[in-house]
Amino acid sequence: MNLLICSHYFAPSIGGVETAVMSLAQGLVECKTEKSTIIDVTVATDTAAEGFDDNALPFKVVRRPGLRALWTLIRRADIVHLAGPTLVPLLFAFLLRKHYVIEHHGYQSICPNGVLIQYPNRSMCPGHFQARRYDKCFRCLTTETSAVNALARLILMFPRNLLSKAADANVAITEHVRRRHELPNSRVIYYGISSLKPTTELRPARVRNRRICFAYVGRFVPEKGIDLLLRASGSLRDCNLPFNVRLIGDGPLREELTTVIAAEKIEDLVGITGFLTGSALESALCDVDVVVMPSVWEETAGLSAIEQMMRGKLVIASSVGGLAEVVADAGMLFETGDAAALAQCMKKVLSDLSTIDNVSERARKRALGVFQVDRMVQEHAVLYRDIHARSGK
Repeated sequence: MNLLICSHYFAPSIGGVETAVMSLAQGLVECKTEKSTIIDVTVATDTAAEGFDDNALPFKVVRRPGLRALWTLIRRADIVHLAGPTLVPLLFAFLLRKHYVIEHHGYQSICPNGVLIQYPNRSMCPGHFQARRYDKCFRCLTTETSAVNALARLILMFPRNLLSKAADANVAITEHVRRRHELPNSRVIYYGISSLKPTTELRPARVRNRRICFAYVGRFVPEKGIDLLLRASGSLRDCNLPFNVRLIGDGPLREELTTVIAAEKIEDLVGITGFLTGSALESALCDVDVVVMPSVWEETAGLSAIEQMMRGKLVIASSVGGLAEVVADAGMLFETGDAAALAQCMKKVLSDLSTIDNVSERARKRALGVFQVDRMVQEHAVLYRDIHARSGK
């Protein structure tokens, strides 16, 4: 079976989609379904190599293919897997009458800006495009771009949505994403990651000898709600409960966050590491007791939450979207956008250090039971096999 995976983002770029596509492609090369179907994988991406060694991968990577090259790749494929409903490969697969699967890592099939956030007030969108309130979509888009570009993006939503409905399968990465999209032929396949070593820093005897460290890990963008963590920290600074906050990441919101830190007078509590990967990231996480994910948008899954749960970290997260579904009862949830509620969760941890170990143990158990990479790969392989079998090949 020749499988073509089309992903706009891929290594060396770093993010949830990139991680999921890499894990899936590597796993499928070695994976055999119960009928021993061998899967030959090719990844087509718009991401430049920038020194990344594609030859070290066990599958072929085609970077920045032109329209003719992309057409040829899709024509030769038995099944096309799209990591998001990118319009051109989606249209080519439809025109060539290929079997295609769309994995929805975002909301591009049902929202012109792809994140279900209504601008300029940055509120969660109730689903204006699906409800045919196109005027509201247009007004939202014009806060980010010109009227001409906004109209073009809105118009392109119609073929993208229709072609998504025609897919052989729409794969949602959480049940929340499946419900939000309401697309035909939908199924849920959770993210899977390789097992990570649990932290050794969560024993109460060690915790009592130092400040509790809360951390945020990810991009500094408005929808992540990092300012909520800073405001919650500001409200706790005079409670005589020693703690510090570590922001691990970077992004366009960094300067604004620095302003919030100064306004809350918590410069002595908060450290910003910048963007980290590999051993530097592991080192920065070593003494982190609690990871906070205060998102104010409907996260589709929250790969960072899965990774920290796999490490045995206590995760405090917004009770929103796929993020709440991933964390479930194996972490602590607070009302989305409520800094006071987040502060209460943090205070509970600081007041009773046993909470860290008790909840962290549940987190790792859930991660090992639900979010293993082998399970994710097998579920995809079975899906492809079933589609392939229906084609009569």
